[in-house]
Amino acid sequence: MPILIRGARVIDPGRLNRPSDVLIAKGRIEAVQPAHTVAIDPSVQVIEADGFWLTPGLIDMHVHFREPGHEYKETILTGSQAAAAGGFTAVCTMPNTDPVNDDPAITSQILGKAAEAGLIRVYPVAAISKGLKGGQLCEFGELKAAGAVGVSDDGRPVMNGQLMRRALEYAAGFGLRVISHCEDLHLAEGGAMNEGAQATRMGLGGIPNASESVMVMRDIALAALTGAPVHIAHVSARESIEAIRRAKADGVGVTAETAPHYFTLTEAAVEGYNTHAKMNPPLRSEEDRQAILAALADGTIDAIATDHAPHSILEKEVEFDRAANGIIGLETSLPLGLKLVEQGILNIEKLIERMATAPARILGLECGVRTGLTADLTLIDPNAEFTVRAETMKSKSRNTPFDGRSLKGKAVMTIVGGRIVYNEQGE
Repeated sequence: MPILIRGARVIDPGRLNRPSDVLIAKGRIEAVQPAHTVAIDPSVQVIEADGFWLTPGLIDMHVHFREPGHEYKETILTGSQAAAAGGFTAVCTMPNTDPVNDDPAITSQILGKAAEAGLIRVYPVAAISKGLKGGQLCEFGELKAAGAVGVSDDGRPVMNGQLMRRALEYAAGFGLRVISHCEDLHLAEGGAMNEGAQATRMGLGGIPNASESVMVMRDIALAALTGAPVHIAHVSARESIEAIRRAKADGVGVTAETAPHYFTLTEAAVEGYNTHAKMNPPLRSEEDRQAILAALADGTIDAIATDHAPHSILEKEVEFDRAANGIIGLETSLPLGLKLVEQGILNIEKLIERMATAPARILGLECGVRTGLTADLTLIDPNAEFTVRAETMKSKSRNTPFDGRSLKGKAVMTIVGGRIVYNEQGE
């Protein structure tokens, strides 16, 4: 049945920002007209959306759905349900599954499970190296043919600079974006949280900013050398931001993402040995957080990605230095981003750019609210106030540091290919 979304403020960054009627038919956007001008037809499902915002479908270019291999933490189905509830129409799944997504058969399996779930678009990111071991490059052409949209050894860095150079050159030939997990394992060795006075006081090993930033600088140098683009994942350190900003000014093909926890929290969240605040890279200082906010505002950081990393209590309810890294984030990302709008750090167009159109541009995906495009859309109630309750989340895991936090603004409907895959009202 065709759908008419009536009266929502359509926010398509750089193109449209006004109340409009959007008519959807046969999976595509059939018309975008001024609000309340499209005639209501009895054969059309009408969604009255005055006071709501309608945006291109949000895209999270960095998630871990754990399937295959660790389905007790998350499956492609439960991850897709969490994504849809968070307003995401598409996600990119990282390759550190078991077995690793380093083979076209695994890529195809992930896409098959996503099709079975029938909710959102799942774009697999395949491994750079066989088994994520950093020794031998994967067959990028075969992985691209199977459906991979990028390559990464996320969860581990590519320590071998020569291998990374070859990966950039090889991937560019197939139109695959290299997504780099920037970490010097030797500098980070033995660390459990950000290096500094708090780590010392808590008796925990520290991870310095340099463990990230020196690898960011290396990969920028390799991108300049090869002429191939590189995308820097989960930026947390101010020195990394400074390097990325300089590289962009010099014309190097570098893009970057950060996660909501890095612009919302600091190392103070680790107090009390809170394992739900343990992640890699670790939560940094307030100075780093402020640098990330500035980089989001000026476009040095292109995208916001959750790094959604589900873990069960088996991995989290243990001693801090033994606990797994990572948090879930799909269902809190948008409201945490809207907090930046409320604070005047970003306007709503810039937020949607960071959460939808920039990820699409980096990955070469279609995105927008325009006649003729696929109807992948997110409907947002900017005034909805709610309290985060971990136990009611769609994700299979509950490892969030935002449990009990009051937030404002959320996705109330998610539409993929013209089909409603999430409705806050449950209709």
